[in-house]
Amino acid sequence: MRAALEVSLVPPSSKKVFVLDTNVLLHDPNSILHFQEHDVVLPIVVIEEVDHFKKDQTEIGRNARTVSRMLDKLRASGSLSRGVPLEGGGSLKVDVENHPLDIGILSADKHKADNQILACAKQLLTTCKEKVVLVTKDTNLRIKADAIGILAEDYTTDRVEMDELYTGHKSWEVDPAKVDLLYDGGLQPEPELQLEPNQFLTLVDQTNPSHTALARFMAGEGLLRPLKRMEAWPWGIKPRNREQQFAMELLLDPNVQVVTLLGKAGTGKTLLAIAAGLQQVVDDESYDKILVSRPVMPMGRDLGYLPGDISEKLRPYMQPIYDNLEFIVGANTEARKRTTMTAGQLEEAGYLSVEPLTYIRGRSIPKQYLVVDEAQNLTPHEVKTILTRAGEGTKVIFTGDPHQIDNPYVDASTNGLSFLAEHFKHLDVSGHVTLMKGERSKLAELASNLL
Repeated sequence: MRAALEVSLVPPSSKKVFVLDTNVLLHDPNSILHFQEHDVVLPIVVIEEVDHFKKDQTEIGRNARTVSRMLDKLRASGSLSRGVPLEGGGSLKVDVENHPLDIGILSADKHKADNQILACAKQLLTTCKEKVVLVTKDTNLRIKADAIGILAEDYTTDRVEMDELYTGHKSWEVDPAKVDLLYDGGLQPEPELQLEPNQFLTLVDQTNPSHTALARFMAGEGLLRPLKRMEAWPWGIKPRNREQQFAMELLLDPNVQVVTLLGKAGTGKTLLAIAAGLQQVVDDESYDKILVSRPVMPMGRDLGYLPGDISEKLRPYMQPIYDNLEFIVGANTEARKRTTMTAGQLEEAGYLSVEPLTYIRGRSIPKQYLVVDEAQNLTPHEVKTILTRAGEGTKVIFTGDPHQIDNPYVDASTNGLSFLAEHFKHLDVSGHVTLMKGERSKLAELASNLL
């Protein structure tokens, strides 16, 4: 009786056992290493599914091959079937047992991979004292797991909560003297503001709310500086609201090498980025070329089924870029009161190149102004791939709307654009602006807000 009492007083183990679904590995090949001191279990069916994807030439295929190489490397530490140690203190085990499909679902298909993963997790509940958690990005599998008594979670290591996403600007109520001081020699911000490098502030006069000033935090100086005043706007494109002014400030600053512009449709993200690029490439000659790219996300048929050569196949996907170019060229012609080059002539002269992101891997892109449109369809790993292609003197701009995602493998919280904006906000070479107001047309603004 005394022995039993002593055992009952031992505190329960806080260690967990995480059973990973295939989609977690294909989303983040390094996910195995992100569970700290806890144990990770891979059902054998997950290995089989990874093997199924390894020959794909997509990002999913590359991730599958990365997972296979990582598992092969871990084999050197011991037997995967018995468990090998991980750096964080936990272990990795590949479960090779053929568990009976006793998961409480009479119609469950025993050959379905999801059900085999559930059977593995269910069996671990009966054999492990530790807490068992199924980790999957499949919503329906999480529902099924919960229905049969298995704790299930989404993979949240690279997740960014949209409600807490860094916006790049805030307001600050000050006395009138500080508004004037800003223009005299800069203003030192209060420590409680907790500003990030290149963050923007709207200084609001406490005595007169209509008296405001726009400033940018220069982290190297520790001062707020007023926005630059321009006599002529890039190619006739003038900002129509303060967020667009913030964006233009970052786009025209050569010291800010990475810019993320986030906003709903019609806020002018792509238009501002291309206009600023043309100004710095054609007029200022700060960069050799402006390269505009976007991920090709087919709706129904893939590129191979479209007639024509590669440029004709890509034209429907790149048409929004050309629409912006034609608008900018028209605005530039009107602003300068003289004829300028068309979008086609800009391409022929070598100032501009419009390309898909498909073939960017392996390239080196020096001294170019790179605009990546529709970046919300990229994974964090794809964003990393793009940034590692940037050579000396290259500036990279990512634009997109996290609420309009066509990629089935990411969402508003896990896409590469949100991930980059949140993780680069502490760097001097980076800047971010969330644009709120649509400027395309009154109709477009109403549709974006109400539908």
